[in-house]
Amino acid sequence: MSLPNETSPVHMSEFIITGFNHLPNRRFLGCLILTAYLFVLFGSSLNVSIIASNRRLHTPMYMFICNLAVVDIMFTTSASTTMIAVLLANAKTISYYSCISKMFVYHFGDISECFAILLMAVDRMVAISNPLRYHSILTNTRTLGLITASWLLGCIAMGFLTRIADGLPYCQPVLPYVFCSYACLIRAACVNPEEYFFASTILSLLVMGSFPCILLTYVKIVYTVLKLSNVASRKQMFATCVSHNIVVASYYTPK
Repeated sequence: MSLPNETSPVHMSEFIITGFNHLPNRRFLGCLILTAYLFVLFGSSLNVSIIASNRRLHTPMYMFICNLAVVDIMFTTSASTTMIAVLLANAKTISYYSCISKMFVYHFGDISECFAILLMAVDRMVAISNPLRYHSILTNTRTLGLITASWLLGCIAMGFLTRIADGLPYCQPVLPYVFCSYACLIRAACVNPEEYFFASTILSLLVMGSFPCILLTYVKIVYTVLKLSNVASRKQMFATCVSHNIVVASYYTPK
């Protein structure tokens, strides 16, 4: 990997976030992001607290919801805190290791979010397609195993990308982005960035492969529901999937 002639690698102790410099009304934007972040913290923390404190909710469905809430907190915190600090506290600098850490947590949260939504889809598919065997197929132990496996896969994938980013020589401390991500760190390094996007592209394709899997679970759900002769039962079955449909649409539509 050749280095550009006009720059040379240096030891980087901190980066400067400049992605918001060209925007007007930055304080107003910061207040909007802070408000949204507080709503996420409140809603997700409330979900976790209610589920954790009520033993009757210690079932696979609510465990998957609790997992999604924890992932949401982690995912939004990694990016939102940096943007809020820049916009409201004018703290444009971030230490190198803090930036690397937030990059890890951000992408780890992204990967875990995909898996969490997929696991919820599988839960609904089993509940509707095999209601009598639901509790024997998805036990609490298996549910915890699936959640743990999804987190381990995310850690392994992001450990690989973080090692790549941390091992690169950096030429300039300015990041023309709004928070730390793999892409912005690669572009700040003294290397040809295109050569380092192959690994992240493959990972993105594998993670986005969860969306077709979710669609397949809904094909199974629709097929099962349409076989029911009772119209009221059909409506009830579809109603159980509405909240998950909102989550899927909210997450995958921007992507």
